[in-house]
Amino acid sequence: MKPSLYEQKIHTWGRVSLVLAILMFMAYPFFASLYFKVQPDYALVLQGLLAVAPVYWAVGAIEAFTFGPMLGSGGAYLGFVTGNLTAMKVPAALRAMQIAGVEPNSEKGEVISTLAIAASSIVTTLILAAGMLLINTLRPILESPVLAPAFKNVLPALFGGLAVVFLSKNWRIALTPMILMLILFLIKPSLSSAISLLIPLSAAVTMVVARILYKKKLI
Repeated sequence: MKPSLYEQKIHTWGRVSLVLAILMFMAYPFFASLYFKVQPDYALVLQGLLAVAPVYWAVGAIEAFTFGPMLGSGGAYLGFVTGNLTAMKVPAALRAMQIAGVEPNSEKGEVISTLAIAASSIVTTLILAAGMLLINTLRPILESPVLAPAFKNVLPALFGGLAVVFLSKNWRIALTPMILMLILFLIKPSLSSAISLLIPLSAAVTMVVARILYKKKLI
C-alpha cells in the first residue's frame, strides 16, 4: 500500500529534524572546545562511551519499537527529538487520545498524538524558560522541606492517574505488568534505576499474555 502524502512528509521532515537535532547536540561541545581552546582526552572519552553508549543504544532501539506504534509517526519523531518520553510525552499523548476517543495507531490517533506532544513540548519549554529567569526567586520555595516529598512523587502520581483509566478498560491485561513489576521490585528493589529497560520488557510480556487471553476468548 502506497503511503499517503501526509505520511511521506512526516517521514521526510522527521528524518530531517532528527539529523538536525543530533548535529545541534554535538555542536555545543565541539564549538565550546574550539572557543576555549581545550581538547578532551579522546581516549578517555572513548573509554567512557564504550561503557555507557551500548546501554543507551539498546534502550533507544527498544523505546522506538515500544512507543512508535503508540504515538504514530509524527508523535514518535517529535517525541524522540524533544525527549522525556516516559515521564511526559507518552502520558500526554495517551491521555489526549483517550479524551478524544480515538485509538492509537490510527490516522486520527496519530494527529491527536502529534498535537499533544507538540503542546507538551511548548509548555515544557515555556516553563523551563520561566524557571531560568526566576530561579533565584523560586529556589527557596522549591527547595523547602514542605515541597520536597511532592517532587519525589510527581512521576508515580502521573502514572497513577493514567493507570486508573486503563485499568478500568481491561483489568485482566493490566494485571500482567503490575504483577510482573511488583515481583521484580520485591526481589531486587535497585531495578528502579533501570526503568527504561523494564517498560519495554513489561510491554512485551503484556502483549504475549494479551494474545493468549484473546485466543482463549477471555478478552
